[in-house]
Amino acid sequence: MGNTLRSGHIATESSHGRRQHMNTPPSPPGAERTDGSSVQIGALVPLTRPGWVEAGRHLLAGLELAVRDVNDSGGIVGRPLELVVRDTAADPQRAAAAVDELARLGVAALAGEYHSVVARAAAARADALGLPFLCSSAVLDTLTEQPTEWVARLAPAQSHGWRIYADFLLSAGHSRVAVAAEPSVYWASGTRILRDYLAPRGGTVIELDMRALTPSAVCDALLDNRATALLLLVGHPEPAVSIVTSVRHDRRLAEIMIGAPAGQPEFTEWARLLGDDGAAIPFLRYLPERLGPLGARVETALRERLAVAPSFVAFEGYDTVAVLAEVLRSHGADRARTAESWPRVAVEGTRGQIRFSRTPGISVWQWAWTPIQVVDRDPAEPDRFRILHVG
Repeated sequence: MGNTLRSGHIATESSHGRRQHMNTPPSPPGAERTDGSSVQIGALVPLTRPGWVEAGRHLLAGLELAVRDVNDSGGIVGRPLELVVRDTAADPQRAAAAVDELARLGVAALAGEYHSVVARAAAARADALGLPFLCSSAVLDTLTEQPTEWVARLAPAQSHGWRIYADFLLSAGHSRVAVAAEPSVYWASGTRILRDYLAPRGGTVIELDMRALTPSAVCDALLDNRATALLLLVGHPEPAVSIVTSVRHDRRLAEIMIGAPAGQPEFTEWARLLGDDGAAIPFLRYLPERLGPLGARVETALRERLAVAPSFVAFEGYDTVAVLAEVLRSHGADRARTAESWPRVAVEGTRGQIRFSRTPGISVWQWAWTPIQVVDRDPAEPDRFRILHVG
């Protein structure tokens, strides 16, 4: 059993640490403290498998950097801001349990999460408990079944981003598009968005069920269906890496474009596992063509923290804390007042000014919209990204 760790106002607690806290009566929800103690934000992050660990590491780096910057500039009206981090490991039940625990611990708000299905479970619990949740990265349109005042989101809704990706496919001449898909609400939603967008414009979506097909069988199916593009709606690293390797090494498929709208090629693990095979695979990235002064400064600091180029997910983490800090400074740590403040937010983030609004078909307060690009890794220089399309 580990001890409770507190460093730089970031708390990551072991199961032993959690029992210690739960034996202490928690503060009433959203209670204002007057003893100079920290203002706590609960952070939901995938840090172990089967979660996308590299994405979680980038998300946490952005959250931590923003907390440091907030505290360096005086904290929350003189009180330090503190993260209480929980590893969701891409498990919806684990995330829901973490929300329950963080609510008992008296956090002022929740931040984070990368995986859409996990964020949906967290949002449902946050809504039920009356705990404000600013979701950093998950894009599934229906984060909650019913409209809620308690949840807001920075990442663009899947229906918005994936329509931009579909528009890119058409502009690149791809009207027969195969999707190698695993069963999940997220992948099924993506397939439906693509089909609904492409069909009226003369496009066809061919579904390849990865429960039934091996990577080599995918190659045969692409030929049989005369597809010109294959989209990876599957987990990373597997089976995505094996599919890419099979397609890239099948001479019959030299003209096939492989795409990954969910962003698997964004991270260094992709380039490490696939090398040159991982280049020229377009994906969605939520960054502007050029960063402003704040974004450029944060990019430099994130690069130092991560020892690699920061992904858009790291910027999402930073912007999440920047928004919550401004809300907490303006309205205190009262949970209800935080939730009421979403429509009044106007915060300069790393990628533009952040405001939340009600968007048709979206059940949470939504930033509409963060900048969106379709990019790929340059085959001539795989560590460099090429912007192919801007939405």
